[in-house]
Amino acid sequence: MTSKIFKSGIIFIVCACAVLSEQARAQRTVVEEELRFAERNLGGPRLGVTFVPGNSTLVQKLKDKNIGTLISQFGWHFEYQVIPEGGGPSFVIQTIPFIGGVEYGTIIPSATLAMGVRLPEGIEIGMGPNILIGGGGKLATSLVFAVGKSINYGGVSIPINVAVATSRDGNRFSIIFGYAITSWGK
Repeated sequence: MTSKIFKSGIIFIVCACAVLSEQARAQRTVVEEELRFAERNLGGPRLGVTFVPGNSTLVQKLKDKNIGTLISQFGWHFEYQVIPEGGGPSFVIQTIPFIGGVEYGTIIPSATLAMGVRLPEGIEIGMGPNILIGGGGKLATSLVFAVGKSINYGGVSIPINVAVATSRDGNRFSIIFGYAITSWGK
């Protein structure tokens, strides 16, 4: 009697697993067929200022080179954005190379790779690595956290971002803005 119940239980579990597996496969197929994404390119010029506060090692290095703690930033924003066609947040990967310090008669190159999310209302948040090329070609790295808002006006995106770069030599605070003419891809 016990072995019949055991065999019946095993058959029931196998049948239930087969039914559930088939339901999951059918549901996955429906989701894959309904899920589509649009790609959008929001690359364009960026400019802003960076402030290096306090009396950190970075501030001392800048002072040694007769560079102030408020530095201009000029660059170009490369962006890859994936937007679910059903709505919701966009997934964004950005690369932003900058040249700073031209007002001091020098060039301070840097680049940031940021990964983040942009909500449909244009609010965005991201983070990623930053590389700063100092005097003598020395590389300095930091971690960047950024928040901002993109304002859309007649097909033109106007992003305004605030970023903090943290490193052992000192922190940097930046305000960056620019524009991009929206181009779509599939």
